[in-house]
Amino acid sequence: MRRLGTGIGWRPEIADDIERLPGIDWVEVVAENICPGHLPDALERLRERGTTVVPHGVSLGLGGAERPDAGRLAALAERAEALGSPLVTEHIAFVRAGGPRTASPTAEAGHLLPVPRTRDALDVLCENVRIAQESLPVPLALENIAALIAWPDEELTEGQFLAELVERTGVRLLIDVANLHTNHVNRGEDPATALDELPTSAIAYVHVAGGVERDGVWHDSHAHPVTQPVLDVLAELCARTTPPGVLLERDENFPAGEELAAELDAIRAVTARAAVGVSRAVGVSSTVGISVAVGDPGAVGISGAPARKVPEARGVLVAAGSVSAPEAVEGARERIALAQTSLLSSLVAGAPAPEGFDRRRLGVQSRALAAKRADVVGKVAPELPRILGADYRPAFLAYARGRPMTGGYRREALAFAEHLLAAERPEDPAARRELTQWWRDRSGPAPVRPGPGARLARAARRALLGR
Repeated sequence: MRRLGTGIGWRPEIADDIERLPGIDWVEVVAENICPGHLPDALERLRERGTTVVPHGVSLGLGGAERPDAGRLAALAERAEALGSPLVTEHIAFVRAGGPRTASPTAEAGHLLPVPRTRDALDVLCENVRIAQESLPVPLALENIAALIAWPDEELTEGQFLAELVERTGVRLLIDVANLHTNHVNRGEDPATALDELPTSAIAYVHVAGGVERDGVWHDSHAHPVTQPVLDVLAELCARTTPPGVLLERDENFPAGEELAAELDAIRAVTARAAVGVSRAVGVSSTVGISVAVGDPGAVGISGAPARKVPEARGVLVAAGSVSAPEAVEGARERIALAQTSLLSSLVAGAPAPEGFDRRRLGVQSRALAAKRADVVGKVAPELPRILGADYRPAFLAYARGRPMTGGYRREALAFAEHLLAAERPEDPAARRELTQWWRDRSGPAPVRPGPGARLARAARRALLGR
């Protein structure tokens, strides 16, 4: 058992700064962005120094209606083993919907979307978590997400939902205090109430991140400095427990190393003050807290006290609590599939808003998803913004309107280029020739994927390849 300490999200853009930052005990990497056996040199150097590395997944979609994909689970397990990680983390979210259950194409959100806090969603999530736990070589911790929208007719608060999830599966929690603040602004949920309802002994570590408020909506951007209200939520959490680790996230608009160091110092100051207060209040050393018990998915407890073993169900260790019958969970999967597909179709394909949702907030979320797609495609294929210049973003947003993402971001970049070329764009002949060459170098003879615009894209392919 060991504490994680103070960490930072590892990103290539700030790799050099992270190596120079004092007091970095551990880092977190986006699991899908690294390849075992071909780790970046800067990350390898951190590992050689003894820095713990935790893989953080973003694509499992454990809150979705379908069982987790075996290939994605195997990839996450491979990264945990390659990095020698004490645990892996993912999100309580759905990231895709559709498929055979709804007789519709599977669409990708390109982002994390909230699950309804209902009994149906909890039954599905618990079974998906147990499947994941069986497939992973180390304990799993799940993160609460930020949300712009709220599901109608929810049956549980966030704290109650997380508490029952832990009780039924033994999973650990990654508590993002910035996300609690986001949900306070966007959904009127009190962070203190959520923290009071949480099983704090299940906390594996904590995320802290910056965001920005626009028109009364808080955007969890990870591209702005950490605000005082977020630090206040961290202080509220630390007043209730000593988290094993606290990590600063930053994904865009990276500041100078000195600014990152100052944010880390502010985080340490909050945790240090809380630790002193706990020590004085209960008469114990501030080093006593919750520990991550490596290799025992059924143990969650306080260091120095025996962790509770829980009964076995369906081949995995789960906490005492209800386990729904398989036929009941299958029915819940059908209902969740329909509800999530309806919501995602509204957000990314222009379908009518599902009943009970705030239409204005759905519009905000829809625009945010399109903007995220534009940003990520621009990073995956940086040649596209260079070729198109100022026209890249408006052209992509127009393309994304009503066109759900059906594959990964690399496929999305190719589909966007096909769309432009089929419409004989860009208008500048030199730019069009460059885009054509870029597309030909990457598309090869593979057929266009089925979906909206496939016939037009196939015609463009034949014309561009001279067939």
